[in-house]
Amino acid sequence: MPGTIAGYVPYRILSAQSDIAPLMPGGVRFVGIAAIAGGVLGYLWCAWDFATKGLGTPAPIDPPRALVAQGLYRYVRNPMYVSVLLVLLGESVFFESRRLLLYAGIVWLVVHSFVLIYEEPALRRKFGAAYDEYCRRVPRWLPRFR
Repeated sequence: MPGTIAGYVPYRILSAQSDIAPLMPGGVRFVGIAAIAGGVLGYLWCAWDFATKGLGTPAPIDPPRALVAQGLYRYVRNPMYVSVLLVLLGESVFFESRRLLLYAGIVWLVVHSFVLIYEEPALRRKFGAAYDEYCRRVPRWLPRFR
């Protein structure tokens, strides 16, 4: 699914885009590359933690059996989603695409709604008090820097 969201759909948006107007100077494109690389590495780190700490995978057919609160999950509750969004934002900067930026915003709204309506209640049922404590300690999207 992340490959479709962060790869195929942006490719289709870009291939249909005829009104490419630069968002920023060309020299800033390296920021897009850094964001894409950071997002890919973040996603892979989260998948590794799901497999090694959670004893499962990111795939809904084999979710983690243990609550994962290590690695990037120490800083935000949804680092896998944040990583995919970072890739999308990086693509919008690299390709200087307003449409990709709009798409990234729409993806975030859909993901945020999914997390609130389905994922968090399901995790609360599955992990109980441990998940409630985790939610008290760790923010949903943006890390707290102390």
